Amino acid sequence: MSKELTGYLESQLKALKLKGVLAHYQEITQKAAQSNLSYIEYLSLLLEEEIRRKNEATVKTKVAKARFPFIKTLEEFDFSFQPSIREREIISLGALDFVEKKENIIFLGPPGVGKTHLSIALGIKACMAKYRVGFVTVQKLLEELLLSAKDGSLLDKLLGYSRLNLLIIDELGYMPVTKEQANLLFRLVSMRYEKGSIILTSNYNFDEWGEIFSDHVVAAAIIDRLVHHAHIFYINGTSYRLKGKLRASTETR
Repeated sequence: MSKELTGYLESQLKALKLKGVLAHYQEITQKAAQSNLSYIEYLSLLLEEEIRRKNEATVKTKVAKARFPFIKTLEEFDFSFQPSIREREIISLGALDFVEKKENIIFLGPPGVGKTHLSIALGIKACMAKYRVGFVTVQKLLEELLLSAKDGSLLDKLLGYSRLNLLIIDELGYMPVTKEQANLLFRLVSMRYEKGSIILTSNYNFDEWGEIFSDHVVAAAIIDRLVHHAHIFYINGTSYRLKGKLRASTETR
């Protein structure tokens, strides 16, 4: 292929925004010539590369929009360090049937046991499956809702969160929640009830939520909607942040 024809072809691919084809057409062309592929087989290889690139770009965009604080995967999680976790059930949740069924997941346990890691890992899986995912800490969420209530944009904010296929709410219990904030959270949970999945993490058990929200009635109403269709995990283990130190201490004995 002449340089002039190559330049023209590449300008066409750029105009059509076929970046996957543009990046790999030369090697695929060489492979097609060596293997004596038909025109249809050659075209199929080119389109496969373009589809792969577009899928990667879509997932990357969804991960960015989800606003994860860091990236974690299920494969990175050390289940041997947290034997209280039902590994098989966690792995099966990675198939994302819970998102299709609009079920919730609740991780309860002390700080550092992997609640956020597992939440993000499942969120990453959902992004890879092209679901709309959002991650937010309870404190950030309540600040946003309270500000929206004051400036008149609360409904838009609630609708925005409600459109997500999966909403991950992290760290319930680290900061006290006012009655007004509790009512706002109740509205959001109610709007998502049986319409979208929630993953929620907390370092407090359900019977302590009344104190977190300063309102036992609202706490009970939130719990009722969250647990109706939910997978609940109580993680009773040692903090991952101490894992290295504990192992080092054991080795030096």
